Amino acid sequence: MRFDIGIYQKQKDFINSTGKANEVLYGGAAGGGKSYGQLIDALIYATRYPKSRQLILRRTLPELEKSLIRVSLEIFPAKIYKYSESKHTGTFSNGSVIDFGYCDSESDVYRYQSAEYDVIRFDELTHFTEQMYLYLMSRLRGVTDYPRAMKSSTNPGGIGHSWVKKRFIDIGPPGKIHSTKNGKRLFIPSTVFENRALMKNDPEYVRRLLELSEKDRKQLLEGDWDTNEGQYFSEWKRETHVMRPFDIPKRWRRYFAMDYGLDMLAGYWIAVDDFENAYVYREIYKSGLIISEAAKQILEAQGDDVPDIYIAPPDMWNRRQDTGKSVAELFYEQGILLFKASNDRVQGWYCLKEWLHPRKDEFGEIKPKLRIFENCTEVIRTLPALVFDKKNPNDVGDSVHEYTHAADALRYWAAARPMSTEQKAFEEEIFFENEMEEFIRFGTG
Repeated sequence: MRFDIGIYQKQKDFINSTGKANEVLYGGAAGGGKSYGQLIDALIYATRYPKSRQLILRRTLPELEKSLIRVSLEIFPAKIYKYSESKHTGTFSNGSVIDFGYCDSESDVYRYQSAEYDVIRFDELTHFTEQMYLYLMSRLRGVTDYPRAMKSSTNPGGIGHSWVKKRFIDIGPPGKIHSTKNGKRLFIPSTVFENRALMKNDPEYVRRLLELSEKDRKQLLEGDWDTNEGQYFSEWKRETHVMRPFDIPKRWRRYFAMDYGLDMLAGYWIAVDDFENAYVYREIYKSGLIISEAAKQILEAQGDDVPDIYIAPPDMWNRRQDTGKSVAELFYEQGILLFKASNDRVQGWYCLKEWLHPRKDEFGEIKPKLRIFENCTEVIRTLPALVFDKKNPNDVGDSVHEYTHAADALRYWAAARPMSTEQKAFEEEIFFENEMEEFIRFGTG
């Protein structure tokens, strides 16, 4: 059956993702046509796959009735679709069913424990908890060979912001299908400017969004997933700081900086070009590695791409009671000579903020001096999540230590390699040579 439906490209991408990804997230800015896209997709699926079953969810029943149910009655053809208000269920003439449901609390998911669905759709996914999402995923099942998927739409923000961001945004660039151990995921970003109908009929909508607070404006108008309350690196913008990888010229100076402990090895290879622009181009982010394993994996990851300097925090020079040797010395025995970075936290963060701050480059374009390859997913995920320390507004809070590993590694690099004049760069070279000589002559104490 064919319908005369007006849709735009991002909505079409969402519809065409059926059968290509197990989990799809469509969204970003407010007014991007996400809910309409969900309903059109549900309509097409229901008519294409007879006797299929779909579940469309909002957090509360009133939200359902005022939005999705109301709009579905306007756009679903009455000749083939009937809605039962008492059951909150729509049925099609070919036997397909759409249940409109809600989860006001985590226990509400158990109302669906015996249900079977081909597609489960969350509208405003960030209003739900991760536990709700994962439990309802188990309801995707059936005896037909129909393509099954979790298809969601949302804006940034809300109680589920962090887990949704981690699951869909931080795994890699948008618009691409990413394979995970649990299946294939796809994030399709949208903006209000793509909603031609809204722009035509309510051009003042954008102006109203501009009146919001900076956080709300970035989330609802710009669809910014990296904005959060108390954000330390307010300079961060994914669209300017993250870039596609390219081959690093051999003549560029290379660094490796790491934060190491049994809980996490976070290591980054950084190259600096002829114009003092820096690029984080390779990442290692693994937990549970003893020193010999950590050193082995670092060396294997870099291969022949050997950095000029390996940078590590000063606590790696503390002697261990069991061996009498420091971590730095043990790394040296594995073939990695470390350079001791400054552990002045505040000064290090200031240096990193300078590198991240956009400024006019050698060609007159406004760009940050430090950019990150999109394959370095952990630093892209965690850096914008860092917030100010409540007791010291000049420092980064470490209440969620899992988020600080990658940033600490970059901080050590920034402290050792501040944005500098040629003279300061020269002084850095001399200091490094002196450090190596001291290491070799006097050990690592």
